[in-house]
Amino acid sequence: MPQMSPLWWLMMFIIFSITLILFTILNYFMIINLPPSSDDTSSSLQFKSMNWSW
Repeated sequence: MPQMSPLWWLMMFIIFSITLILFTILNYFMIINLPPSSDDTSSSLQFKSMNWSW
């Protein structure tokens, strides 16, 4: 199998780094834009436990 030249490794690193940075920025802004929740709704959240029958 032929080896990749250092330029391609650098380009791959830059592409993956930009992808990671864009993904984290998008997640950050998605969390920031959530509507503010009041204390009543946060305390009334109910988590249903799963009843596993083994």
